[in-house]
Amino acid sequence: MIRMPPIRRHELGHCHKQKPHSNRSVVALIAGIVLAASAHAEPYTAAAMWQLQRLGTPDISPDGRLSVVPVTRFDVDKNKGDTDLWLIPTKPGKARQLTSSGGSASSPVWSPDGEMIAFVGKRGDDKQQQLYVIAVNGGEARRVTNVPTGVIAPKWFPDSRRIAFLSQVWTDLDSWADMDKRMTERNEAKMTARVWEKAPVSHWDHFLDDRDTHIYSISIDGGEPQAITRNAGVSLDRAEPDGNSYDISPDGAEVAFAVNNDPSGIDPNFDVFTLPVEGGSPQNLSNLTKDNTGDDTVPLYSPDGRSLAFRRQVIKDFYADRARLMLYDRRGSKLRNLTEEWDRSADGLVWSPDSSALFGAIDDAGTRRIYRFDIGGGEPKAVTREHSFDSLAIAGSGPVIVGLRQSFTEPPTLVSIIARTGAATKLSDFNDPVLARLTPGRVESVTYKGANNEDVQMWVVYPPNFTPDRKWPLYLLLHGGPHNGVTDAYQWRWNAQVFANWGYVTAWHNFHGSSGFGQAWTDSITKESMAMPYEDTIKATEWFRAQPWLDTERMAAGGGSYGGYLASSLLGKPHPFKTLVAHAAVYNSYTQYSSDYGADKKRYGEFWDDVERFARNSPHTFAANFNTPTLVIHGQLDRRVPVNHGLELFNVLQNRGVPSKLVYFPDENHWILKPQNSLFWYETSRQWLEKYVRPGPGDASAVSAAPSESTQNKVSQ
Repeated sequence: MIRMPPIRRHELGHCHKQKPHSNRSVVALIAGIVLAASAHAEPYTAAAMWQLQRLGTPDISPDGRLSVVPVTRFDVDKNKGDTDLWLIPTKPGKARQLTSSGGSASSPVWSPDGEMIAFVGKRGDDKQQQLYVIAVNGGEARRVTNVPTGVIAPKWFPDSRRIAFLSQVWTDLDSWADMDKRMTERNEAKMTARVWEKAPVSHWDHFLDDRDTHIYSISIDGGEPQAITRNAGVSLDRAEPDGNSYDISPDGAEVAFAVNNDPSGIDPNFDVFTLPVEGGSPQNLSNLTKDNTGDDTVPLYSPDGRSLAFRRQVIKDFYADRARLMLYDRRGSKLRNLTEEWDRSADGLVWSPDSSALFGAIDDAGTRRIYRFDIGGGEPKAVTREHSFDSLAIAGSGPVIVGLRQSFTEPPTLVSIIARTGAATKLSDFNDPVLARLTPGRVESVTYKGANNEDVQMWVVYPPNFTPDRKWPLYLLLHGGPHNGVTDAYQWRWNAQVFANWGYVTAWHNFHGSSGFGQAWTDSITKESMAMPYEDTIKATEWFRAQPWLDTERMAAGGGSYGGYLASSLLGKPHPFKTLVAHAAVYNSYTQYSSDYGADKKRYGEFWDDVERFARNSPHTFAANFNTPTLVIHGQLDRRVPVNHGLELFNVLQNRGVPSKLVYFPDENHWILKPQNSLFWYETSRQWLEKYVRPGPGDASAVSAAPSESTQNKVSQ
């Protein structure tokens, strides 16, 4: 039996028990805050956040000595970012910029011989993303492809002479020239109608066309790309194909890839298929997972070629079902489940170079930890304990692991990790000069009793000048998903440090349904999506009310996506908030059928099957109770929560005479991604909050002699 040891909340981060307040401790705390503030000169504003550089997924050289990482710098005035590749030693040393021509450079992958790096870029006169290679020792990047349909997710063959990639193509056309012609004709056509006879029709921020995703290969010297899967009778994910969609066997003879095996378009089921690289016909196709009705995805060959690992979910129509780590023995055609008794999801997986284990970046109780999974079985072992890690790459003896470390106070930073101890060494310093000037607030993890009297973990970020002898306002953030738990990680779109610097104690609570706390917790709201998260939210405010420094007359809440749904739900129910922010809110569960996944079969039935359940879980049902001032925000390009939701919510608020404001972004999707739009989003939010909930310290508080029972275990960052 593989069993996960219980995760105690106080073991998150630097652990200590909070001692009762005394006058001496309060004075010491105030003195410490003053000293900390004197080391920084600037407030942590949204504008300062946009000065930070953003690191993408790294890769590592075969000998483990160097890493390559995409780094994006934003020019706010130009409203755009440029991404270049940097080489960084895996032992502390000097970084070297590898590309510098402007434009984009992403998905870097190291050649097996260690001599070159392939990447995807859009440079010069490229109309679509193309495949480039560049020598590690310097020189100019060389374009390898000129594919009119673009290139996605390159991977090297073991001979270092060929590269595989994905492209979305029209299978009724035989030549790249014909595809180029069709794409030009469609782009220039005066008639713009689109026609579908089968769902889905969209994904996130774009409409899907009639192309399919296939694997191709090409020589590093260029030439005509060779089709691998095009004639196999199946295709890869159309919606969001990436490097997790396929893999190449270590001998270069076979590919494994995930296929949505559902012909209807409304009942997705991904299976893992294998196919010889040189024999891409249906007769040579093997479905390794046809007996599972849930999703099987992310195939990964072991370096020794003996095994194929992949992720398995068994509950159909539940995207947050626990993902098991499966191991397929290629010689014996036997399948093993390595984590059936482990109550976490296997994610972010990479093989150790000796094929004895896999390492993963695991969503685990409010933190993304690195775990080791030995292929012989046994209990998964936590490698790291504090902060969050993801985007792992591994090579060399030891082995050498690199990845991105982040927290509420540290944007993604390249580090090396010792596999045996979890000790991390910082490798990149791109953001050090900016961070040195900023004033972050203190971060804590607290636990309180929520719905069903069960423990709810919550992150609290305090203003930099916070002192418990004054009264402070609260901005309670409502996370999206809903099955996406808030981990100790950096947030670009809802940055708690920015809100805390405005003068609000800012909190994220991992209400029922959040990921990372076990299958039962995640699945607890799938059928009834409103009741327990609402109760957890009210219980969070009760926890804050028990703190002597909380100003109970100055509380606000806001969130996006499901968080916007929860904000809309609060509108129609009793709550203590003076104002709400609803971004990309699911306001009407009926009209959510217009979303990109709207045609999919629902796990617990459709609205015509269970009218009462749909009604009590749709915020619009309770519109008669709306009376809280609300800021409504939505993007036109949002296909996940279409813009009709924002318009419906705003119009109802206006109809009822509730103070409200609609902020509409015609060029944004589910998220606000462009620099100047983001700055407007933050400033508009700040002004709205300030109108109804004054920021900063207020009257003197009566500091408690001892913390309440629910706050005994805390974490300070």
